[in-house]
Amino acid sequence: MMAMMMELVLYVYVFIFGLCIGSFLNVCIYRLPEGTFFKKQRSECPACGKMIRFYDNIPVLSYLILRGRCRYCKSAISIRYPLVELITGVSAFSIYMKFGLTLEGLIYFVFIATLIVVIYIDIDHRIIPNAITYPGIPICFIASFFLTSITMKESVIGVIAGGGSLLSVAWVYRLITKREGMGGGDIKLLAMIGGLIGWKGVIFTIYTASVAGTIVGLPVILLKNKNFRFKIPFGPFLSMGAISYIFFGEAVIKWYLY
Repeated sequence: MMAMMMELVLYVYVFIFGLCIGSFLNVCIYRLPEGTFFKKQRSECPACGKMIRFYDNIPVLSYLILRGRCRYCKSAISIRYPLVELITGVSAFSIYMKFGLTLEGLIYFVFIATLIVVIYIDIDHRIIPNAITYPGIPICFIASFFLTSITMKESVIGVIAGGGSLLSVAWVYRLITKREGMGGGDIKLLAMIGGLIGWKGVIFTIYTASVAGTIVGLPVILLKNKNFRFKIPFGPFLSMGAISYIFFGEAVIKWYLY
């Protein structure tokens, strides 16, 4: 009974830890595209500019207490803030359930947290910051040395296959249409993804992202712009594909092959 109680408490701690990291990710999502990450020290209301007190910055709970509005100017607070916190909390909990309190689990959680930032920045600004991908490629490559599920060779091939595959697609698309299609940020992002989850992860990510992008993007394009020139950010689909691989990729590949 005591062991079960301790395990339950640990579940709660892991989830709360994830919520707190999610609060930090909200700061990254807001500040990185503006280049103000190191220029501001305290969070502030985007509408009135008032500094947010620490007791109004408690993940999810503060949003509920304030009923989704700023304490001072009563402007609406985006539902995205608690949503990112909850997603990160669930991610931390899921990683713990699959990998336990291990270095491997920590590496995957940091990777997923980074991809969450990528998802929302790409949705908002149609960019994937170089501040994430440039250091992310070597960091993911080095981090793969500490994973039991991937070899250094698979990681190297993953970086090359990840960046090279989308670079080839972008080059062919530009050659045929005479305009840009695939963004450079997507190319660097997939190279970063390949560095951590290898070439098999890259294949799984591209396939999953393509299917999901088609299912979600085609109706949007038809509704928004019937000449098929409406731009859909691909980074979120790549990120979700990579996250799916961490949890389900190996099982899906084994099921498909055997």
